[in-house]
Amino acid sequence: MSENVVIVAPDGMADLTPMAVFLAARQLRLQAEAGRIQAVKARGQVPEVCGDAIPEAPARGAIRVFQPMRLFPDGKENWKARPSGYRGRSAMQRADVFDVMTAKAASKGKPAPFTREQVAAGRYYRDLVERHACAGVMCSSIEALRGGGGCGNFIDAVLRDREEIERIRRRIGSGTAMAVRKIRPSKRGSRKNITDRCLVDMVCLEDKPISVVLKVNGWSSRGQSSGALRQALSDALERVVC
Repeated sequence: MSENVVIVAPDGMADLTPMAVFLAARQLRLQAEAGRIQAVKARGQVPEVCGDAIPEAPARGAIRVFQPMRLFPDGKENWKARPSGYRGRSAMQRADVFDVMTAKAASKGKPAPFTREQVAAGRYYRDLVERHACAGVMCSSIEALRGGGGCGNFIDAVLRDREEIERIRRRIGSGTAMAVRKIRPSKRGSRKNITDRCLVDMVCLEDKPISVVLKVNGWSSRGQSSGALRQALSDALERVVC
C-alpha cells in the first residue's frame, strides 16, 4: 500500500510550492527508510525462548531453534536426558539448506524431503570439504582436523580427509540427474545437464535449494522438474550413506 504526503495551505488547498513539494518528498523518503530499517531489524530478531543474551543480527539469516539436551546422573547407575540450555533457554543455530527445504515442506503439510541419514550425510560431506579447504592454514585448522598434534599428524589428517572426500565423490558417481537429451531441441532453450556431482555440490556446499539449482541451469522449477531433481539428490545422498 502506497502512502502520499500532501502539504495543505491555510486555505485548505494543496500547497504546490517548491518547498512544500520538497518537504513532502522528504517525508516519503523518511517513511520508506523507517520501514526498511524495521524490516531489517525483524529479520535479526531473537526468539523470546532463546533469551536476551543473544544479540540481534540481521545478517545471520534463517535460523532454527532447538533445545540442547545432555545426559545427567539419575540415581547411582542410571542416566537421564534433560534440557541443558543456558539458564534453561533454547538455543539457536543457523539454518542450512536442508533446514529451509524441510521447513518449506512442513508449511505445505508435506513430509520431510530427505531422511535424517541423508541429511547427516550431506552435512558430513559439507563439513569435510570445508575443513579440508582450510587445511592450508595449519595454525587455524589443525585443532579441527582429526589426529592433530604435530606436523606429521597434521599431514596425515589432511590426507585422510582428502581420501574420504574422494570416497564420497565416487559414491555420488558421475551420473546425470537431469538430462536435456530427453527433451526435443526446439524446447531445450538454455537448459544444461545437471550431473549428480554438480547437484550434490550446489546443495551441500553452496547451500542452494532445489529451485535455485534448476534456475541456475536453465530449468523451470515448476512441473515435474523439482520432484525429479529432489529424488535424484535423495538417491545420491543415499549412496553416500551406504
